[in-house]
Amino acid sequence: MPYLFTSESVSEGHPDKVADQISDALIDNFLAWDADSKVACETLVTTGQVMLAGEVKSSTYLDVQKITREVIRKIGYTKSEYMFEANSCGILSAIHEQSADINQGVDRKEKQEQGAGDQGMMFGYATSETANYMPLALDLAHKILIELAALRRENKEITYLRPDAKSQVTIEYSDDHKPSRIDAIVVSTQHDEFDTESNMQKKISDDIINILIPRVKALLTPELQQLFNSEITYHINPTGKFVIGGPHGDTGLTGRKIIVDTYGGKGAHGGGAFSGKDPSKVDRSAAYATRHIAKNLVAAGVCDEVLVQVSYAIGVKDPMGIYVNTYGSSKVDMNDGEIAKKVAAVFDMTPYAIETRLKLRNPIYSETAAYGHMGRDPQTVTKVFEGAGGEKKEVQVELFTWEKLDYVDKVKQAFNI
Repeated sequence: MPYLFTSESVSEGHPDKVADQISDALIDNFLAWDADSKVACETLVTTGQVMLAGEVKSSTYLDVQKITREVIRKIGYTKSEYMFEANSCGILSAIHEQSADINQGVDRKEKQEQGAGDQGMMFGYATSETANYMPLALDLAHKILIELAALRRENKEITYLRPDAKSQVTIEYSDDHKPSRIDAIVVSTQHDEFDTESNMQKKISDDIINILIPRVKALLTPELQQLFNSEITYHINPTGKFVIGGPHGDTGLTGRKIIVDTYGGKGAHGGGAFSGKDPSKVDRSAAYATRHIAKNLVAAGVCDEVLVQVSYAIGVKDPMGIYVNTYGSSKVDMNDGEIAKKVAAVFDMTPYAIETRLKLRNPIYSETAAYGHMGRDPQTVTKVFEGAGGEKKEVQVELFTWEKLDYVDKVKQAFNI
């Protein structure tokens, strides 16, 4: 029997995502100047205020106020009527030194012996239903908001948009678990005051359906474009007016959008957030590593869908175990337990090996903090960082290394494909 599945996304201007982006900008700046930095940084944003808190072990000093204001400015909070504005918001820093008790469990004389920065379990997921091996509902929800932000910055076809927004997509799946159509799309976007509210909601709805959605469709394959039809139920700004938004409308905190950041509710989640954590925290690094495994398994033809779990004890380098679930989609003559053993042999999941394999001790995290950490395009970019004293540093880095299909041949060899 057909069934429905829904995923949501939030824009870079959503208060929780503002907090994530500030936390990850601090991570990047610490790593740019000291690659061995250990950082756990939380951010709170509310009306006219930002509060930074966390623990740091680093040889560098940052102008955290300047970094924070630049992030807010880049997102688009640049007008006083937003009640949260880059140049005027108050910024309080309560960042202090990392606990030596925690650090002794992570650092080792030999880097290869580095222990996990915390206990816990992490999950990676991949599916063949999209070209980037992501669940379709989440992939579409992200694309809707990426294009909405592009329209806001262009300020041509739609001129009243403000930074805060959310989207939601409901997909109908057939009995054989294939997407058959889009059942519903929800978009809520913050906007300027209208001169009259009589046609406000109709204007916004018409623009979203007639301007935004065609731009999103144009990004898709012909097969996925066919999922759009005239019977889609649209809910555009369903509460009506949405002028008050962003940190003024709702307090934002780092790490509150973990499902948006990962797989939109598909697969599983270990509960640990990513943003604001350096890669010694396996909440982040091992989640990237399991995504890397899952994506390469599906791309290599081991299965059509897979969930990979890894777990750790704090201060211990070797994982407690690796779990694999192919949801009955395996194409090899092995059960899931046997597949997991092969995975453990191909992928070294000690924290140091993950950091090295995926090049995680680089300033690569700001780009992850909005529109999902998974399903993104791996690319090499040059970034420029300014120190507290005005000195500048240019760094070339690889972004989204965990999305690379660089282990497909090794996986095929291991599974005799």
